[in-house]
Amino acid sequence: MKNMKLLFVSAAVLLLSVTLIAQPKAWVVPANFKSMKNPVAVSDASVKAGQASYAKTCAACHGKTGLGDGPKAKSLKTTPTNFTVALSQNQTDGEHFYKTKTGRGDMTKYEGKLSDEEIWNVVNYIRTLKK
Repeated sequence: MKNMKLLFVSAAVLLLSVTLIAQPKAWVVPANFKSMKNPVAVSDASVKAGQASYAKTCAACHGKTGLGDGPKAKSLKTTPTNFTVALSQNQTDGEHFYKTKTGRGDMTKYEGKLSDEEIWNVVNYIRTLKK
């Protein structure tokens, strides 16, 4: 009986440890970025430019339509964001800008790869993916 109890407790601790390790940490965005306003006005030209940048730099992981189902998605440790759902669409433009610019884990850092204007155009395009 004592061995059974020890086995049960050990299994519970192991399961809890694996569960906690597997949970991605919340991506905290600094307040100054969270409240940052998009300086690039939404226009056909901006959305079109954002779509072109998205196709080159984002679609491989986030998918052509923003569902997080791109061809590289399955090889990543974390699931790419689905841009069509409220969880993503409810984030501020500044949050999307910060995450794209700074990257984290599997998410590529685009600072130095895309200009700020290009990132803002991508943000404008992401807004069009809302369901």
